[in-house]
Amino acid sequence: HSDRGSQYTSRRYRKLLADYNMRASMGDVGACWDNAVVERFFGSLKHDWLLKIPQPTRAHMRNDVAAYMHYYNLERLHTANGDRSPVDYENELRKVSGFS
Repeated sequence: HSDRGSQYTSRRYRKLLADYNMRASMGDVGACWDNAVVERFFGSLKHDWLLKIPQPTRAHMRNDVAAYMHYYNLERLHTANGDRSPVDYENELRKVSGFS
């Protein structure tokens, strides 16, 4: 999912997607919060992880991204969640709402 930046709406990019039988997912024009959660995650992934660790191969990067997703969701404390991980926060909400 992306915004409607020129790199994502260009003919070249759209052709590349079509060549791989993929379809673009873009937010609405002027909807700045539409992609905020994903933007935050990718910003953290890039600045907290990928730029600090050498990525010699695509396979290495794929494994590193999977490891970061595990860390981000299960271990990393988020101030917006009361210094809990997203999974801990969600599990606490389930207990409170009776869906545990």
